Amino acid sequence: MTVTLREQSFTLTDDDLARYETDGYWISPPLIDKDQIAELRQAHNRVWAGDFDGDGFTQHPGSTKDEYDPHAIRKVDNGFWVNTVVRDLVISEAVGSVGRQLMQCDRVRLWHDQVIYKPPTGDAGNSGNIGWHQDCGYWKAADTTNMVTAWIALQDTNLSNGGMRSIAGSHKWGLIEDSNTFFDQDLEGLYEKYSHLGEWRDEPCILPAGCASFHHGLCFHGSGPNTSHQPRLSIVAHLMPDGTAFSGADQFHPNVLYLGPMPSVGKKFDSDEYFPVVGR
Repeated sequence: MTVTLREQSFTLTDDDLARYETDGYWISPPLIDKDQIAELRQAHNRVWAGDFDGDGFTQHPGSTKDEYDPHAIRKVDNGFWVNTVVRDLVISEAVGSVGRQLMQCDRVRLWHDQVIYKPPTGDAGNSGNIGWHQDCGYWKAADTTNMVTAWIALQDTNLSNGGMRSIAGSHKWGLIEDSNTFFDQDLEGLYEKYSHLGEWRDEPCILPAGCASFHHGLCFHGSGPNTSHQPRLSIVAHLMPDGTAFSGADQFHPNVLYLGPMPSVGKKFDSDEYFPVVGR
Protein backbone atom coordinates (compact mmCIF):
# COMPACT_ATOMS: atom_id res chain seq x y z
CA MET A 1 0.00 0.00 0.00
CA THR A 2 1.35 3.41 -0.92
CA VAL A 3 1.05 6.54 1.10
CA THR A 4 -2.18 8.53 0.65
CA LEU A 5 -1.37 12.22 0.73
CA ARG A 6 -3.79 14.91 1.75
CA GLU A 7 -5.25 16.44 -1.38
CA GLN A 8 -6.45 19.79 -0.08
CA SER A 9 -4.62 22.91 -1.11
CA PHE A 10 -2.59 24.96 1.34
CA THR A 11 -3.49 28.64 1.28
CA LEU A 12 -0.63 30.96 2.19
CA THR A 13 -1.39 34.15 4.08
CA ASP A 14 -0.20 37.59 3.05
CA ASP A 15 2.40 37.31 5.83
CA ASP A 16 3.61 33.97 4.42
CA LEU A 17 4.03 35.44 0.95
CA ALA A 18 5.75 38.53 2.34
CA ARG A 19 8.19 36.34 4.28
CA TYR A 20 9.06 34.43 1.12
CA GLU A 21 9.48 37.64 -0.85
CA THR A 22 11.78 39.10 1.84
CA ASP A 23 13.79 36.05 2.86
CA GLY A 24 13.61 33.74 -0.16
CA TYR A 25 12.21 30.82 1.80
CA TRP A 26 9.12 29.80 3.76
CA ILE A 27 8.61 26.96 6.26
CA SER A 28 5.34 25.10 5.91
CA PRO A 29 3.06 23.45 8.44
CA PRO A 30 3.05 19.63 8.28
CA LEU A 31 2.37 18.38 4.76
CA ILE A 32 2.27 14.71 5.79
CA ASP A 33 1.33 12.80 8.93
CA LYS A 34 3.30 10.28 11.00
CA ASP A 35 2.04 7.24 9.08
CA GLN A 36 3.02 8.83 5.78
CA ILE A 37 6.42 9.76 7.22
CA ALA A 38 6.97 6.13 8.25
CA GLU A 39 6.11 4.93 4.75
CA LEU A 40 8.42 7.48 3.16
CA ARG A 41 11.25 6.39 5.45
CA GLN A 42 10.64 2.83 4.29
CA ALA A 43 10.73 4.11 0.70
CA HIS A 44 14.18 5.57 1.46
CA ASN A 45 15.41 2.17 2.60
CA ARG A 46 14.05 0.52 -0.55
CA VAL A 47 15.74 3.06 -2.82
CA TRP A 48 19.15 2.53 -1.19
CA ALA A 49 18.70 -1.25 -1.37
CA GLY A 50 17.94 -1.04 -5.10
CA ASP A 51 14.45 -2.44 -4.48
CA PHE A 52 12.73 -0.48 -7.26
CA ASP A 53 9.13 -0.29 -8.41
CA GLY A 54 9.33 -1.21 -12.06
CA ASP A 55 12.41 -2.53 -13.82
CA GLY A 56 14.21 0.75 -14.51
CA PHE A 57 16.72 2.99 -12.80
CA THR A 58 17.08 6.40 -11.19
CA GLN A 59 18.46 9.28 -13.23
CA HIS A 60 22.03 8.19 -12.43
CA PRO A 61 22.02 4.38 -12.80
CA GLY A 62 24.21 2.53 -10.34
CA SER A 63 24.28 5.36 -7.79
CA THR A 64 22.39 3.27 -5.23
CA LYS A 65 24.34 0.06 -5.87
CA ASP A 66 27.85 1.06 -4.86
CA GLU A 67 29.64 0.46 -1.59
CA TYR A 68 28.83 3.43 0.61
CA ASP A 69 31.23 5.69 2.42
CA PRO A 70 29.53 5.55 5.84
CA HIS A 71 30.09 9.29 6.38
CA ALA A 72 29.19 10.57 2.90
CA ILE A 73 25.95 12.09 1.63
CA ARG A 74 23.83 9.74 -0.46
CA LYS A 75 21.67 11.36 -3.15
CA VAL A 76 19.69 10.15 -6.11
CA ASP A 77 17.74 12.25 -8.59
CA ASN A 78 14.32 11.27 -9.90
CA GLY A 79 13.43 8.82 -7.20
CA PHE A 80 9.89 9.15 -8.59
CA TRP A 81 11.01 6.94 -11.48
CA VAL A 82 11.54 3.97 -9.17
CA ASN A 83 9.32 4.43 -6.10
CA THR A 84 5.58 5.08 -6.11
CA VAL A 85 5.56 6.50 -2.58
CA VAL A 86 8.14 9.14 -3.50
CA ARG A 87 6.13 9.90 -6.64
CA ASP A 88 2.91 10.39 -4.65
CA LEU A 89 4.64 12.99 -2.50
CA VAL A 90 6.53 15.02 -5.09
CA ILE A 91 3.52 15.45 -7.42
CA SER A 92 0.94 15.90 -4.64
CA GLU A 93 -1.47 18.82 -4.37
CA ALA A 94 0.06 19.55 -0.97
CA VAL A 95 3.34 20.44 -2.70
CA GLY A 96 1.83 21.88 -5.87
CA SER A 97 -0.53 24.31 -4.16
CA VAL A 98 2.35 25.99 -2.32
CA GLY A 99 4.50 26.05 -5.45
CA ARG A 100 1.77 27.76 -7.48
CA GLN A 101 1.41 30.53 -4.93
CA LEU A 102 5.12 31.13 -4.42
CA MET A 103 5.93 31.17 -8.14
CA GLN A 104 2.69 33.04 -8.94
CA CYS A 105 1.70 30.69 -11.73
CA ASP A 106 -1.37 28.66 -12.62
CA ARG A 107 0.33 25.30 -13.02
CA VAL A 108 3.52 23.69 -11.71
CA ARG A 109 5.68 20.91 -13.11
CA LEU A 110 8.38 18.81 -11.47
CA TRP A 111 11.88 19.74 -12.65
CA HIS A 112 13.24 16.73 -10.80
CA ASP A 113 13.25 15.25 -7.31
CA GLN A 114 15.96 14.07 -4.95
CA VAL A 115 16.12 11.43 -2.25
CA ILE A 116 18.82 12.53 0.22
CA TYR A 117 20.37 10.58 3.10
CA LYS A 118 22.79 12.37 5.43
CA PRO A 119 24.48 9.85 7.74
CA PRO A 120 25.84 10.60 11.21
CA THR A 121 29.39 11.88 10.73
CA GLY A 122 30.98 10.90 14.04
CA ASP A 123 34.47 12.43 13.94
CA ALA A 124 34.59 12.66 10.14
CA GLY A 125 34.96 16.44 10.05
CA ASN A 126 33.37 18.16 7.07
CA SER A 127 32.36 14.95 5.27
CA GLY A 128 28.65 15.53 5.96
CA ASN A 129 28.59 19.17 4.88
CA ILE A 130 26.64 20.48 1.90
CA GLY A 131 28.24 23.60 0.49
CA TRP A 132 26.61 27.00 0.18
CA HIS A 133 25.03 26.98 -3.28
CA GLN A 134 22.16 28.19 -5.45
CA ASP A 135 19.99 25.52 -7.02
CA CYS A 136 19.73 27.65 -10.15
CA GLY A 137 23.51 27.46 -10.40
CA TYR A 138 22.88 23.95 -11.76
CA TRP A 139 19.80 24.84 -13.81
CA LYS A 140 21.03 27.26 -16.46
CA ALA A 141 19.33 25.08 -19.07
CA ALA A 142 16.00 26.50 -17.85
CA ASP A 143 14.91 29.91 -19.17
CA THR A 144 13.73 31.14 -15.76
CA THR A 145 15.10 31.43 -12.25
CA ASN A 146 11.56 31.59 -10.84
CA MET A 147 11.86 28.05 -9.48
CA VAL A 148 11.14 26.65 -6.03
CA THR A 149 12.53 23.75 -4.02
CA ALA A 150 10.46 21.92 -1.43
CA TRP A 151 12.78 20.25 1.13
CA ILE A 152 10.62 17.82 3.16
CA ALA A 153 11.90 16.51 6.50
CA LEU A 154 11.23 12.90 7.49
CA GLN A 155 12.27 13.48 11.12
CA ASP A 156 12.56 16.48 13.41
CA THR A 157 15.41 18.40 11.84
CA ASN A 158 17.69 21.03 13.37
CA LEU A 159 21.37 21.96 13.38
CA SER A 160 22.33 18.94 15.49
CA ASN A 161 21.42 16.51 12.71
CA GLY A 162 22.65 18.64 9.83
CA GLY A 163 19.52 20.62 9.07
CA MET A 164 19.49 23.04 6.18
CA ARG A 165 20.56 26.67 6.65
CA SER A 166 19.37 29.44 4.34
CA ILE A 167 20.95 32.82 3.67
CA ALA A 168 17.90 35.04 4.06
CA GLY A 169 17.49 37.57 1.27
CA SER A 170 20.20 36.09 -0.95
CA HIS A 171 17.68 35.31 -3.72
CA LYS A 172 17.80 39.04 -4.50
CA TRP A 173 21.49 38.86 -5.44
CA GLY A 174 20.74 37.31 -8.84
CA LEU A 175 22.34 34.24 -10.37
CA ILE A 176 25.97 34.11 -9.23
CA GLU A 177 28.66 32.62 -11.46
CA ASP A 178 29.98 29.24 -10.24
CA SER A 179 27.35 28.91 -7.50
CA ASN A 180 26.93 25.20 -8.27
CA THR A 181 28.89 24.26 -5.14
CA PHE A 182 26.65 21.64 -3.46
CA PHE A 183 29.58 19.20 -3.15
CA ASP A 184 32.14 21.75 -1.87
CA GLN A 185 32.21 20.94 1.84
CA ASP A 186 34.34 23.93 2.89
CA LEU A 187 31.55 26.12 4.27
CA GLU A 188 33.97 28.71 5.62
CA GLY A 189 35.76 28.99 2.30
CA LEU A 190 32.46 29.42 0.48
CA TYR A 191 31.44 32.08 3.00
CA GLU A 192 34.59 33.99 2.08
CA LYS A 193 33.72 33.57 -1.61
CA TYR A 194 30.12 34.78 -1.41
CA SER A 195 29.67 36.94 1.71
CA HIS A 196 30.64 40.17 -0.08
CA LEU A 197 27.50 39.88 -2.21
CA GLY A 198 25.20 41.18 0.54
CA GLU A 199 24.20 40.86 4.16
CA TRP A 200 24.97 37.28 5.24
CA ARG A 201 21.96 36.25 7.36
CA ASP A 202 22.53 32.57 8.08
CA GLU A 203 19.19 31.23 9.35
CA PRO A 204 18.60 27.60 10.39
CA CYS A 205 15.52 25.85 9.00
CA ILE A 206 14.13 24.14 12.09
CA LEU A 207 11.60 21.63 10.80
CA PRO A 208 9.32 19.27 12.73
CA ALA A 209 8.91 15.95 10.93
CA GLY A 210 6.59 16.27 7.95
CA CYS A 211 7.17 20.00 7.43
CA ALA A 212 8.96 21.49 4.46
CA SER A 213 11.19 24.43 3.68
CA PHE A 214 10.24 26.00 0.34
CA HIS A 215 13.10 28.09 -1.00
CA HIS A 216 13.67 30.16 -4.13
CA GLY A 217 16.03 28.74 -6.75
CA LEU A 218 18.41 31.68 -6.17
CA CYS A 219 18.45 31.44 -2.36
CA PHE A 220 21.87 30.34 -1.08
CA HIS A 221 21.63 27.40 1.30
CA GLY A 222 23.77 24.62 2.70
CA SER A 223 24.18 22.49 5.82
CA GLY A 224 26.68 21.31 8.37
CA PRO A 225 27.41 17.83 9.71
CA ASN A 226 24.92 15.44 11.25
CA THR A 227 26.29 15.08 14.77
CA SER A 228 23.37 12.96 15.98
CA HIS A 229 23.30 9.16 16.08
CA GLN A 230 20.65 8.74 13.37
CA PRO A 231 20.64 9.51 9.65
CA ARG A 232 18.85 12.63 8.42
CA LEU A 233 16.36 11.71 5.69
CA SER A 234 14.61 14.05 3.27
CA ILE A 235 12.66 14.09 0.04
CA VAL A 236 13.15 17.09 -2.21
CA ALA A 237 10.88 18.32 -5.02
CA HIS A 238 12.31 20.91 -7.42
CA LEU A 239 9.46 22.82 -9.07
CA MET A 240 9.14 25.02 -12.17
CA PRO A 241 6.27 27.00 -13.69
CA ASP A 242 4.51 25.22 -16.54
CA GLY A 243 5.90 26.67 -19.76
CA THR A 244 9.54 26.69 -18.65
CA ALA A 245 11.69 26.19 -21.74
CA PHE A 246 15.23 25.36 -22.81
CA SER A 247 17.49 28.41 -22.59
CA GLY A 248 20.25 27.04 -24.82
CA ALA A 249 22.87 27.51 -22.10
CA ASP A 250 25.95 25.40 -22.67
CA GLN A 251 25.99 24.07 -19.09
CA PHE A 252 25.02 20.38 -19.18
CA HIS A 253 21.93 19.22 -17.35
CA PRO A 254 20.45 15.75 -17.91
CA ASN A 255 16.94 17.18 -18.25
CA VAL A 256 17.90 18.54 -21.67
CA LEU A 257 18.27 14.94 -22.87
CA TYR A 258 14.55 14.42 -22.29
CA LEU A 259 13.77 17.06 -24.94
CA GLY A 260 14.95 14.61 -27.59
CA PRO A 261 17.56 14.92 -30.35
CA MET A 262 18.76 18.37 -31.37
CA PRO A 263 16.44 20.45 -29.17
CA SER A 264 16.11 24.11 -30.07
CA VAL A 265 16.10 27.11 -27.77
CA GLY A 266 12.57 27.70 -26.50
CA LYS A 267 11.50 24.06 -26.51
CA LYS A 268 9.38 23.50 -23.42
CA PHE A 269 10.06 21.04 -20.63
CA ASP A 270 6.45 19.86 -20.84
CA SER A 271 6.58 16.08 -21.16
CA ASP A 272 4.09 14.64 -18.67
CA GLU A 273 6.30 11.55 -18.41
CA TYR A 274 9.53 13.32 -17.43
CA PHE A 275 8.14 16.59 -16.03
CA PRO A 276 4.75 15.72 -14.52
CA VAL A 277 2.24 18.33 -13.39
CA VAL A 278 2.38 18.74 -9.61
CA GLY A 279 -1.02 18.83 -7.94
CA ARG A 280 -4.30 19.61 -9.62
